[in-house]
Amino acid sequence: MSQSTRFQTFDDPSHRKGPERVAALRAALREAGVDGFVVPRADEHQSEYVPANAERLAWLTGFTGSAGTAIVLTDRAALVVDGRYTLQAPEQVDTAVFTVVPLAQTSAEAWVSENLKADAVLGYDPWLHTPEGVARLERAAQKAGASLRALPANPVDAAWAGRPKPPAGPVEVHALEFAGETAADKLARIRTALETARCDALVISDPHNLAWTFNLRGADIGHTPLALGYALVPREGVARLFLGSPSVPAEVSEALAGLAEIAPRAGFEDALQGLSGTRVRLDGATAAEALKSRIEAAGGTADVGRDPVTAMKAVKNAVEIAGSRAAHRRDGAAFVRFLAWLDGRAAEGLTEIAAVEALEGFRAAGGELRDISFPTISGSGPNGAIVHYRVTRASDRAVRPGELFLIDSGAQYRDGTTDITRTVAVGEPTPEMRDRFTRVLKGHVAIARAVFPKGTTGAQIDSFARLPLWQAGLDFDHGTGHGVGSFLSVHEGPQRIAKTGTVALEPGMILSNEPGYYKTGAYGIRIENLVLVEPRAIDGGERTMLGFETLTLAPYDARLIDVRLLDPAEIAWIDAYHARVRETLSPALDTEASAWLDRATAPLAPTA
Repeated sequence: MSQSTRFQTFDDPSHRKGPERVAALRAALREAGVDGFVVPRADEHQSEYVPANAERLAWLTGFTGSAGTAIVLTDRAALVVDGRYTLQAPEQVDTAVFTVVPLAQTSAEAWVSENLKADAVLGYDPWLHTPEGVARLERAAQKAGASLRALPANPVDAAWAGRPKPPAGPVEVHALEFAGETAADKLARIRTALETARCDALVISDPHNLAWTFNLRGADIGHTPLALGYALVPREGVARLFLGSPSVPAEVSEALAGLAEIAPRAGFEDALQGLSGTRVRLDGATAAEALKSRIEAAGGTADVGRDPVTAMKAVKNAVEIAGSRAAHRRDGAAFVRFLAWLDGRAAEGLTEIAAVEALEGFRAAGGELRDISFPTISGSGPNGAIVHYRVTRASDRAVRPGELFLIDSGAQYRDGTTDITRTVAVGEPTPEMRDRFTRVLKGHVAIARAVFPKGTTGAQIDSFARLPLWQAGLDFDHGTGHGVGSFLSVHEGPQRIAKTGTVALEPGMILSNEPGYYKTGAYGIRIENLVLVEPRAIDGGERTMLGFETLTLAPYDARLIDVRLLDPAEIAWIDAYHARVRETLSPALDTEASAWLDRATAPLAPTA
């Protein structure tokens, strides 16, 4: 299949211009009268995926991961990254300029306190840090005997020649047939939450929450249908929506008539000046320090806490759940066509980019695809060991016999967002590969089969996925699962299955189930399905219990499964899941793909 990709580009985004760009930044810092500056991977909304004009960290360092912080001082610089990027970062940055610091060893604040000189002034952009983030930096600077200063303009922008303009994409209505709840009803729920919190208004600083509240979708961010902006929701009266789009379609204005006034983004800061005497809830996770300072300067009270929309959005309604199931059936059929295609071509020297283009083509052929939900991770051999590897034309390599191939991808449909990872063998896998894959699969199945009482957090469940690896002295350095939106971000909070997952799981939440194992320089393994939290009845049970419905539909590679490591219950679950995949997807497949699926989902062991 020859398919020109529609959704993903493969140009190498890294920059080997660290010395000259850092020199330009240091010159701008001297002009600003500071001795250092903090450059987070963030925009004004603390988004994971940011517009091109906010890619300051990538421009400065060459690092393209979704999380990281650079600190540039007069005589040294560091890039702090988490466990997902400890392999990727040294390959992308000039390590003669930036010291790559694993977050597990040293936080950005700890590096500041250890390296900032006494009496130095560390600058920061108040639009790119939350109040709590600023407080941590301030404590770090004080520990070093130095001080922290908010700068009125970001010095990276002064050094960045040719910086892209802010996005101003089109905005559209997310129809009720997909949203399942009117904007009026959502606003009523928000106002009830404000009354409970004794707040007079809410600033919605998270574009995902803005999109959900007003049933809007946009095109300001790649792969996530967001319109960047803010909303001011008073406890009484009409909400105000501030968007970057230069023009809003009549259908959007009509849909929000009587609910919200729509104004240009430029008017937002003026609106904050009118909040004197009001208590305004700001989201601690996404609201910038600049918002807090402006509200307080206007005579208002900034109540930094949780945006109530975040928890509302996390629990999908019946329409969104039905949409997700439909999206996964559609996406599963496309993914199985891809796997069947891959199985016939992988041994012929297929490249990572060719695999991405083929998968996008199969998804696009269904006619409902709006976008991919993130840049596809297509890693063969050692590239699969880079957790968030992004293939470029420079890094593209062939999928070779004797290697593992990991592909992590997802799609955006109007009725749902998908995210799936499969690891497949090319040629004959080694016994070690089969052992590691089966241990990852055991953890994956343990999550899928988990039954737990109401109130259980993701942190309490996370260990289920790790135990089979721990028993062999192994582990993985990322969370087991993240929340997923409904035609919104593929990474959505507050729910997650991770050591840091402190939020109780509730029926209607959608999360990923994706344990892994990574052998540096050799191969990576990850298995990912999306799951829906649902009530689970237990005969004779005394507590309200929950469990997971697996939404994703695609087979696991049986060539990598060592059945001897599985117990009968695990084998039964895998066989039942494969039977459901076959029965659900076969009617949507052609004869060739259906025959391949029959073979791929054959029982692992004879049924009793």
